[in-house]
Amino acid sequence: MNHDSVLKCFSASYAEARRKFLDAAARRGLAVESEVLDLPGAEGETLAMDVVRDGPADASRMLVVISGVHGVEGFCGSAIQTGLLEQDVRPAEADMAVLYVHAVNPYGFSHLRRATQENVDLNRNFVDFGGPLPVNAGYAEIHDALLPPAWPPAARDEAVLADYRERHGARGLQRAMSLGQHSHADGLHYGGLGPAWSNRAFRAALRRHTAGVRLLASVDIHTGLGPSGHGERIFASFDPDPAVLEQATRWWRQLTSVTTGSSTSVPLTGPIQTALHEECPQARHVGICLEYGTHPMERVMTALRAEHWLQRAGTGASATQAAAIRQQLKDAFYPQADEWKLAVWRQGREACLQALDGLQQDTCPLPLAA
Repeated sequence: MNHDSVLKCFSASYAEARRKFLDAAARRGLAVESEVLDLPGAEGETLAMDVVRDGPADASRMLVVISGVHGVEGFCGSAIQTGLLEQDVRPAEADMAVLYVHAVNPYGFSHLRRATQENVDLNRNFVDFGGPLPVNAGYAEIHDALLPPAWPPAARDEAVLADYRERHGARGLQRAMSLGQHSHADGLHYGGLGPAWSNRAFRAALRRHTAGVRLLASVDIHTGLGPSGHGERIFASFDPDPAVLEQATRWWRQLTSVTTGSSTSVPLTGPIQTALHEECPQARHVGICLEYGTHPMERVMTALRAEHWLQRAGTGASATQAAAIRQQLKDAFYPQADEWKLAVWRQGREACLQALDGLQQDTCPLPLAA
């Protein structure tokens, strides 16, 4: 596609992004399964997690392309998914399929929230709710300073965060803020006390479409961390067999890891890849998170704090302040520069084509680890 065609895949709202995705699927003659959320969108539109399968029902090799786990980050992933459909990217062989999961968190996408309608950070929600929930003691220390009674925060609130950074380092502060927490339902990166709607909908889609899959690739698209326009490829598989990392490196070349500290991200409690691991036990899962940088971390985190403060403040914020905060969050996770969008498309397309090439070359899935 030329530059103008690529840019047309990007949208200004969830409603526009969904329409473009559904139209692209229709032009390809592909059926759409829509799991509708019974809440209105920001424009009164229907909210849904839409699933499109390109390939036979009995394919043993599949690529899953995921957008909108963090709602407001969905603009980027949606454009990549729509572009792949528009460009007529297809599985290379009869035994392969691509599964597009569009807007896993449609509420956040539409209402310009990173969290779901339950205020859940979906990438901290895929935990075992039948046992003890993960504890993040560091978050409890800084919650009140992160989301103070008034916005912008006072100097004393910033001093609390600076003191924590001094004692634990910048990475320690990032971990306390971002690891995930289940103690403050109105807080940042809240993991919830049960599976969110999006969690249940995503798992159900996997059960419908992956029963016969033996080799499963995934590209989960996010924004907000790292250098602007750079798509970091973060290894995202729970399979302990070292051969899986070798396979992923062969497909995507340079990868980073949250466990070794080479990634801009930190380890998370309950990421969505848990579902790929648990719902597809018969498959070897080889996956990445494709994390695009947008702006410096301080700007992104300030925008995220402000938006969560707004949710807590409710009517305590003026209409002007509320609109400005929502726009700041959108800008933080979705830059409008054409150069950024073109870089997003180029790297996203490449990563998905590399996954398809890997699935094609590895015709016999490696045996599952014992």
